[in-house]
Amino acid sequence: MIIDGAANGVINGSFIVFTSLFVTSLLVGRLWCGWVCPGAGLGEACIAVNDKPARGGRWNWIKWVIWFVWIGFIAYLAISAGGYKSVNFFHLTESGVSVDRPQGYIIYYTVIGIFIALAWIAGKRAACHYICWMAPFVILGRKIRNVFKWPALRLKADTEKCIDCKRCTKVCPMSLDVNQMVQNRAMENSECVLCGSCVDTCPQDVIHYTFSAGK
Repeated sequence: MIIDGAANGVINGSFIVFTSLFVTSLLVGRLWCGWVCPGAGLGEACIAVNDKPARGGRWNWIKWVIWFVWIGFIAYLAISAGGYKSVNFFHLTESGVSVDRPQGYIIYYTVIGIFIALAWIAGKRAACHYICWMAPFVILGRKIRNVFKWPALRLKADTEKCIDCKRCTKVCPMSLDVNQMVQNRAMENSECVLCGSCVDTCPQDVIHYTFSAGK
């Protein structure tokens, strides 16, 4: 939808939503990924089939390639159309939903199939690590907030209270070594989605949310 909107010079619902994700991430980081994103929810549902940690690191760059190509194509179409000339939140969703034609279902179920396949094959929330085209928006917002160090939602750990049980690492849906983050007194990680699983599972209340400027 955002591609069609760009080709016709229309700022549509997708454009507004993606822009909102970036703007809100300046204050709440990847909270969208941890609490709202339906793709993330689908990935976590698949943990019942495969609860093995997804290998991040060297494969996390794939989503950036997808994002750069996608953003570049949108920018090209918008420029070719002479720029954005109007705003229509319901562009291509006049019926209230975007999937209202057979070809729409093909795209919809293909995306769902990819998310499920990655979760079953590669581990917990693999699609969030490797292919999510929305993650870069919130990761960039988070990095900008860290550069300017303004108050924002983040996790903080009282390292001295930790008993090294490693439960936080075990329950992390993003396969992060949360225990090591606690020991290093560095809770900042671009793949952290602020879901709070580590907060809820810690028997010593070591990890908690804070709205502050510090890491």
